[in-house]
Parts: sequence; C-alpha cells; structure tokens
Amino acid sequence: MAKKLWGGRFTKPTDTVFEAFSRSIHYDSVLAEYDVIHSLLHVTALREAELLNKDEAAILLRALDTLLDEVRSGKFIPDADEEDIHSAVQNRLEQSVGKPALKLHTLRSRNDQIAFDVKYYCFTKALHSAELLRKLVQAFETYAKEHSLTPFIGYTHTQRAQIISFGDYMLAYASMFGRDRKRVLGFLDHLDIRIGAGALAGSSIPYTAYEQAVKDFDPDGKPRIIAVENAPEHVADRDFVIEFLSVLSILQMHLSRFAEDMILYSTAEFDYLDLPEEFCTGSSLMPHKKNADLMELLRGYTGTIYGNLVSLLVTMKGLPLTYNRDMQLDKEPLFAGVEVLEKELDMLTRFVPGIRLKREKIDRALEDEHLYGVEIAEYLVNNGLPFKEAHEVTGKLIRYSEDHDLLIKDTPAEILNGFHRSLSPAALREIMTPEYALRQKRSVKRT
Repeated sequence: MAKKLWGGRFTKPTDTVFEAFSRSIHYDSVLAEYDVIHSLLHVTALREAELLNKDEAAILLRALDTLLDEVRSGKFIPDADEEDIHSAVQNRLEQSVGKPALKLHTLRSRNDQIAFDVKYYCFTKALHSAELLRKLVQAFETYAKEHSLTPFIGYTHTQRAQIISFGDYMLAYASMFGRDRKRVLGFLDHLDIRIGAGALAGSSIPYTAYEQAVKDFDPDGKPRIIAVENAPEHVADRDFVIEFLSVLSILQMHLSRFAEDMILYSTAEFDYLDLPEEFCTGSSLMPHKKNADLMELLRGYTGTIYGNLVSLLVTMKGLPLTYNRDMQLDKEPLFAGVEVLEKELDMLTRFVPGIRLKREKIDRALEDEHLYGVEIAEYLVNNGLPFKEAHEVTGKLIRYSEDHDLLIKDTPAEILNGFHRSLSPAALREIMTPEYALRQKRSVKRT
C-alpha cells in the first residue's frame, strides 16, 4: 500500500471500499507536471526561509527537475494505489533521495497544491484552446473568401428567407469562434496562479520567499505566479474552473449549431452540401448510407459539456469556506470537457476545407421566387411607394402567383400593372436574381 501524507492520529486502517472510492490518482495524475512545479517553487521558498539548507534544497531541486523531465516525456507513471498525485510525487521523491524528501511537505497543504495545480492546468489548456480556435477561425475565413460571391439560401425560422453568400454564412461562424477565442484570452488575462496558502491560513514562510522562488523559476512571468494574498479565498476558489467551463460551454453551443446546419444541409431533403467522407460513417445494414457522424457527435457532446458546468455549479453552491472534499469533484468535469473540446476543434479545422457545395441543387433552390420578396418591395420603394404599402403589394403579388400557380416573372404585364404601375416582367426578371440580391446588400461593411 502506498504511503499517505497523513495518518498519525488514526489507529484504524481506512475502509478498503472507501479508500478506493475516495482515491483520485486515476484522473488527477494529469496534474503531475504542475504538482512538480509547485514542489520546485516550495523547495526554493523553504531554502529562502532557511527551513532547508542549501545542500538539502539542491538535492531536492535536482530530483524534482529529473522528475519533471520524466513527467513531460511520459515516463512517470504513478502507482494506481496512490491516494492522489501529491502523494505520488512525495513518495517518488522519498524513493529517489531518501531523508531530504521528508522535508518536502514542510508547512504546505494539498489544499494549496491542488488550487495551484488546477489553475496551472487551466492556463495551459486555455492557451492551447486559443491556438486551436485561431486555426479554426482561419479555416472558416479561408473557405469564406473562396465563396464570397457564391449565392446561398439564408433561413429564418428554418424557412427560406433571403439570398446570402455562402461566404457570409461561413463568416458568421468564423465570428462566433472568434468571439470564443476572445473569451478564452480574456479568461487567461485575469488568471493568477497563486502559491503559499497552506491549508487555509497561510504559514510562517515569508511571502517574500515565495516571491523570490517565483522569480527564480519563472523570470519572464509567464504564466503569472504570485504569492497568495488571501489564503482562505485561494483554497476555496473554483470560480476559475467554472469560468473556463462557461467559456467552453458557449464554444460548444457554437459547434453544435454549426453541426446541426451541416446535418440538415447534407440531407436529401436539402441536399446543398456534400460532407467530407473522412468524417462520416456508413450503415452496417444499408449500403447507401453516408452518416454525418462527426457532426452528430459534436451536437451530442453539447449535453455533456453543459452538464460538466452545471455539475460544478451545483457542487459549489452550498460549500462553506474554505476547502471541502466535495471540491475534488471539480476535476473530472474539467478534464473531460477540455479533452473533448480539443479533439472537436482539431477535427473541425480539418473538416471545413472538405465541404463541397452542390451547386446544381443550390441553384435550383435559388429559383424559389419567395426569396426575392424583399427585392420586389425595395424596387417599389425606389419607385415612390411607402414601404408599408410596398410590403402589402408584394405580399398580394406573391399570393396571386400561388393562387394561380404562376411564376411572378411570368405574370402578364397588365396584371402586374394592376399591383403597381412600375411593375413589369422585364423589371422583375432583372431584380429577381441571386446576383442582384447580393449586390443590393450594401449596408454591410466589406473588409
């Protein structure tokens, strides 16, 4: 059985079922790098505070540097019987250097370690997410540029509404993911990683010792690691996890909306898009099927990502200050959510360039004369009719064409004149085209 960081006042062994139930090493081992960094800083602070002599500190720092290299290379695999990652690091140091490691945990608490570790994890993952989002936005913008003048059908209420360009459609999602990236960067901007809280009240180690330790370890100040200013708040705080999960939830919502569009537009009922085969699957029974599985999984994981946020909000809502073991349950939702989002962003960036427009099907849909109702009304406005009247005249014209099973452009001139003197088949043929509809949208600033 692995050695624990506590136990002197206990006379009975821990219940085996409870021990397995409370163990966190199977998921918090992902924090190993950050826990070793905390130990490096703490050892330096102990040396500055003269609680370790220079030789002891040098032995521990060398051993920790070696362990950090092993963690980063994937060679460090904690024992599954360890209680948590903090115990695993401590026990590994004892095995490595012996007696000097017994001073490693002097005047520190796992409460301080875990707050530090999880913040450092969030910092690293947020940086990575921002880079993944940069690449995703670039993929959307590149595709949009290629289709800046490609007419497409815009919808409201899932009903055909107006002509848009497919480039503008893709730029809408580029903007959404661009805002997501700004939210991630905003989260990073005010994420301070603190150290020195002890269990909840600080310790006798001077804050200047931690300040020197941080300076020695990270002279460039990136990420920002600073001595703690309020110890109870530090160990009790999980706002940063909730905020990160909130940002990821908004991002996931955007992913889900795009996925739903792709699913709809690639069905036989719409048939506007052909999705890249590398991200689709077939049926074990129906040979003809091509299922948009990646898009369905993006949509499906939204419930998981939302659930991760809500679960932590519910966990934290009634906890008294400061640390409580309930807070151990912040990690699995965080780690799982981040892992899913990283994979999704990577795959979607590679998915986007493979989308193929089915131009014949789109062109056929663009023949729907209802899409040009605004163009007709605007034409009437330009010929002196107030918009409210132009709106009504256009509506009556559309209704007439439906009742008589007649194309608006094929309506005889004398009947069109009855709706308004300026209407004629020639005028309608000119304005009821995708190219005209796109040219008329001049209120949007093009960059």
